[in-house]
Amino acid sequence: MTTFRLVTPISEEQVRKMNVNDILYITGTIVTARDQAHKRALQFHEEGKSLPLNLEGLAVFHCGPIVKKEREEWKIVAAGPTTSTRMDIFEDQFIKNFKTRVIIGKGGMGKRTTEAMQKYGAIYGAFTGGAAVLAARAITRVKKVEWFDLGMPEALWILGVKEFGPLTVAIDSHGNNLFEDVRSKTEENQKLIYKKLGLIK
Repeated sequence: MTTFRLVTPISEEQVRKMNVNDILYITGTIVTARDQAHKRALQFHEEGKSLPLNLEGLAVFHCGPIVKKEREEWKIVAAGPTTSTRMDIFEDQFIKNFKTRVIIGKGGMGKRTTEAMQKYGAIYGAFTGGAAVLAARAITRVKKVEWFDLGMPEALWILGVKEFGPLTVAIDSHGNNLFEDVRSKTEENQKLIYKKLGLIK
């Protein structure tokens, strides 16, 4: 297990050096994006429209933050991760088209996303669920908000962060997926238990 401290924009070369179970801290820019933002971004790409920012080398955070406005500035109150499987139908194309290098969330992602990360050079960083306030502390400022018409949780919040983490590399760019490994082992153990109990042959 190795600890990495990276500054955005993150390169494919840097991502390729990481493996599952490594720890990552990010300084620089991360962008929140949930279902609707993913959908709109891919629609823009299909229509040849530019996104409000270049996502290449950045980290995309599956998060619907709680944000308040103080005078003229936005302040992040809490920024807990959203369950990432909701974005699985979009993420492979998102990685391919926008060259994001780090996807942050909770609960892991599936085969399509794992294959895209291996092919294009990206990783999945698992953030502890229920640690929304901890995440907010690593956010130094809200740089900008885009697509606010989607609503506060679904908008693109462009955040400046310092030592954002710890993130556990749960899917690396070499085809390894901790969540899939655990699921496979659980299924194997379940079968063994059922056999011992005489429930299956």
